Amino acid sequence: MAATRHAASLLAAAAALCAAAAPAAAQDGAAGRIKAQACTVCHGALGLSTTPDAPHLAGQPAIYLSAQLRAYRSGERKHEVMAVMAKPLSDDDIRNLAAWFSSIRVDATPP
Repeated sequence: MAATRHAASLLAAAAALCAAAAPAAAQDGAAGRIKAQACTVCHGALGLSTTPDAPHLAGQPAIYLSAQLRAYRSGERKHEVMAVMAKPLSDDDIRNLAAWFSSIRVDATPP
C-alpha cells in the first residue's frame, strides 16, 4: 500500500513538473499586428471599430479573442464576413492576433 502511494505521489509530481515546464503557446504581438492589417477595414487600425456592426477588439482579453476566432473558423459562431476571414487562420495566427489586440490599452472615461 505504501509503495502504491509513493508511486502515485511520484507520478503526480512528475505530471506537475511536466506541466510547469511546458513552453507557453506562441504569442507574438508584432506578428499579430502585421496579420491584423486585414482587420482594419471593419475593426480599425488599432482595434477600435470603424463600423457600427463590428465590435472593438482593442483591450479585449486574449483568451476571449482566441475563442471567438476559433469559433468563427470552425463555423460554431456564424458571421458571413468573419467566417471567410477566420477560415485560413492558423492557431499561431489566432494567438498572435489575440496577443496584439489584447496588448492595446483602452481607457474608459465615465461621463
